[in-house]
Amino acid sequence: MQFKKEKLELGKEYPIAGEIAGIKEIEQISIEALKQSYPDNVRPVLRDAHPKHHGCVRAEFIVHDDIPNELKIGIFKQPCTFTAGIRFSNNKVQDDTKKDVRGMAIKLFGIEGEKLLERQKEEKTQDLLLINHPVFFIKNVQDYVEFFRSRQLSQGNLPLKFFFLNPNPFKWHLQEFIIGMVMLNKKVSSPLAIQYWSSTPYKLGDRAIKFTAVPSSKNLISSVAQTPDYLRQAMIEHLNNQDASFDFLIQLQTDAKKMPIEDPRVEWKSPFHKVATIQISRQQFDSPQQMEFCEHLSFTPWHSLPEHQPLGGVNRARKQVYEALSESRHNLNNVVVKEPTKEEFLELFG
Repeated sequence: MQFKKEKLELGKEYPIAGEIAGIKEIEQISIEALKQSYPDNVRPVLRDAHPKHHGCVRAEFIVHDDIPNELKIGIFKQPCTFTAGIRFSNNKVQDDTKKDVRGMAIKLFGIEGEKLLERQKEEKTQDLLLINHPVFFIKNVQDYVEFFRSRQLSQGNLPLKFFFLNPNPFKWHLQEFIIGMVMLNKKVSSPLAIQYWSSTPYKLGDRAIKFTAVPSSKNLISSVAQTPDYLRQAMIEHLNNQDASFDFLIQLQTDAKKMPIEDPRVEWKSPFHKVATIQISRQQFDSPQQMEFCEHLSFTPWHSLPEHQPLGGVNRARKQVYEALSESRHNLNNVVVKEPTKEEFLELFG
């Protein structure tokens, strides 16, 4: 007997069987790995993902007034300028000359309305997380569990077992391996000079979107010496002398099959619409106090209004895992898990 496949709907999630148990296993593996990596005599405890930051900068997130009416939802519902803190990072603690995934995490301040996370409903922040690649290399929670199991056995190194060591070649994760290699092999001159993508989908009201931040051509600078921390130095040299900016664009899901919610390995093919400008003024951001503040910040796509809820299995896993890791990391560092206020941020970065 043949079963008729369920017709996919725009903006709708389709969780797989066993997802809740899988997310719990990822959480347990992640917490155990964090504790093993940071025994009592090793502090501070760094993030599991993107632990090396080049710095946090002060920015303005300027929502435009000429965007299509169908996009005027949530933080985009009306023209507005939000204060923002932006953390630029590497996925690993290592020499910047080594190939790695780069991240851009945006925290908007002054966001009114009840938020998704139960313990932070009254906070006035909204996070937007991006990496310098348009797609993610994991399809769903089941594959995420396999990846974390393999990474545990490889002690944090590239888990080749996940990609290739299944006896059945038809079960190799070749597509995932190719995406991962492309992500790791991009040449970066400055965190301010590259494009970033959400890679995973999010709500925009009843619709689904992805988003991207595109650097201005003026963000390019002459190359700096390839030191272990040259990406931070590139930011310092640029922002000592001139402003930087990014265009922020969103992309609507227009085909539920060709632009899936539950498979972030697939790049969506639909137009991007500019909805905001990120303006980063000249500033100094690398004092010890600023770098410590940056270290204690917590970012998750679930620091969010319901209108921008993260979608898909990878994001559903992030909700529980990121929250547990943040709480564990802050507890081990004897730091209270707390969203900063706009005033606290501007006191250091204003």
